[in-house]
Formats: sequence, structure tokens, C-alpha cells
Amino acid sequence: MVKPHKLNKGDKIAIVSLSRGLLGMPFCKHELDLGLQRLKEFGLEPVLMPNALKDMDYIEAHPEARAEDLKKAFMDDDIKAIITAIGGNDTYKIIPYLMDDEEFKEAVLKHPKIFTGFSDTTNNHLMLNKIGLSTFYGPCLMVDIAELGPDMLPYTKAYFEKYFQDEEGFTITSSPVWYEDRASYDASELGKERVSHHEEHSYEVLNGEGVKTGLLYGGCIESLYDAMTGHTFPDEKEVYEKYHILPSDNEWKEKILFLETSEEKPTPDTLKVMLEEFKERHILDLVQGIIVGKPIDEKYYEEYKSVYKEIFKDIDTPVLYNVNFGHAVPRTILPYNAKVTVDYDQKAITVNERIFD
Repeated sequence: MVKPHKLNKGDKIAIVSLSRGLLGMPFCKHELDLGLQRLKEFGLEPVLMPNALKDMDYIEAHPEARAEDLKKAFMDDDIKAIITAIGGNDTYKIIPYLMDDEEFKEAVLKHPKIFTGFSDTTNNHLMLNKIGLSTFYGPCLMVDIAELGPDMLPYTKAYFEKYFQDEEGFTITSSPVWYEDRASYDASELGKERVSHHEEHSYEVLNGEGVKTGLLYGGCIESLYDAMTGHTFPDEKEVYEKYHILPSDNEWKEKILFLETSEEKPTPDTLKVMLEEFKERHILDLVQGIIVGKPIDEKYYEEYKSVYKEIFKDIDTPVLYNVNFGHAVPRTILPYNAKVTVDYDQKAITVNERIFD
């Protein structure tokens, strides 16, 4: 697995719209401006890829243009990182354009760079992981860098800053506070703090015990479920199978699986259906351990716990719940394929290796 290099001040960071085309819409101009300003405050030079600011209709209708932007970013050796604008629901459509492009796949490995984002970006991560690049389930531009408050959320900012650090490893701690999703992201929210709450739960063990070590892999559970079943887009399953993107049984055995639910806040019954698909494929008993993201706004917090406990009642695999990644804020970074140790007895997560070359 190829690792990217850490960021340095003065580096170029590409901005791509690989899923929903919100970044170029007039009603999001304040988020674009703020995001560019904040990246510059980090000492980075933002580079908007050619189609990143196209409108929503164009982005939706032209997955080949989204794919071309990602290829262009990887082909440019001066660009050291790529950040997604936001998620969406159909970024899998760019996969065939890129997986059939030998020049692109060669560029990914020849010019490795930080790739960060979450939600529907799960599909991009899994594709790049299949090619052989370690990427980061972490902040995106619009809802993290362009946080509408006076600054980025402190926890999110601290983990984003790890992209600039050459560490032997690091711990992923529970944030002492969590924040509600905003009811609106329009310009009237600029400068307003999010509603925050003291973290009452910290990490919770829902199943199993002991200390497990494995390679991080996962994403948004809806995205993974759709990839396996074609539930939302029937051809998505075909794409994943054609390019053998998901791990084999032997590869699953090496993993610490991370799962989180989206802003759609799926019902507990829907979560159960999705987890049952993982169970039927034996993924849940193959992996070394599981970490579960905090539900956004703590919606269904207790109900989700009950679902996990029911699903795992006949599986020994340990499950750690309420970790700060994915759709709930604030967010850490999870480096794909990094070796991580999860101590389910002490409720601790440690990344055991350098995440950059």
C-alpha cells in the first residue's frame, strides 16, 4: 500500500466535486469563499479543478467530468493533497472511467497524495484503496474547512493538522463535546457558533472484549450497503463486482472495520437490514474488530446500540461505539489500511504507524 507525503506550508491542494455539485452554486458562495480562506490560513494553495464549480445539474449529468478532475489532480505532481467539496450519492459512477484508465492508476501510485473526505466519498476511498493508495476518511471542504462559525471546530482542526505532521502514530480520543447539525447553512449563519453539548457517553463497548489489531477499512454504512447490493442504483453492485473493489474473505480478516450512518439518519430497522447484509456475507465475524461512528445529533443513539447488540449476540467480534468520525461533528481522520490497535477493555484507539512516507 502506497502512502502519501505529509503536507507542508506552500503546498497545493486540489478541490474536487466528485458527487453532489453544490460548491459552484450561487447560494454556496459564502462557503466556497470561507473554505478557500481557511485553506490559505493553513499555508496551503487551493487549486479548484476545472469542473469543481460546475452547477448541480452538470455535475450530476457528467460523471466523466468529475473523473477527469480527479485524474488531472493525480497527474499533477505539484498538487500534494486532494479534498472533496462534499458528499452526495452517486460518486460510484466515476469508477469505470478511472478503473479502465491505466494512466490514472499509474498516476495514483506514482504521484501519491493525501485524499480526504467522507460520506459518499466512501466510494472514492474504496476505489483508491483497491488501486493501492492509503487515503483518509476525514474532513471535506464545505462542512469542515468552511465551518460557518468563527473557526473550524477545535477537535476537527486538530486532526486536520495531522496532515502536516510526521508522527510515529497517534491516538484517536473521544471529543469532550459534540455539536448539533445546523438547521441552515446559508450566509446568515456566518460567524454563529454551533449548538454544542457535553459528551455524556464517551466510547462504549457494545460487544466483545480484548485488544485487537488490524488495518482500518470502512466508511458510510449506506454507501457500503449500496455497493454490495445495488439498493439505490442497480448498476452500482455490477461496478463493484467488475473491478473487484471490495476485499476478499482473506482481506477482511485483516481489517478493523469502521461504520457510520449518514445525515439521512436511517431508522433502526433500516440499520438492522444493512448490518444483516454484512452478517450474511460473514464480514462481521471475519474482521478483527469494529468501530462505530457517533450518530448525527445523537438521533437513535440508544436504538442503534440495541440493533448492534442484537446483530452481534452470536458473534464474538468486539464493537466500540460512539467514535468521532463520519457525519456527526466533530470529526477525526481515519487512515485507510493503517495498522490500528483497538483496546476494547480500556476503550482506546491507537494508530500504530506513520501515515505518511
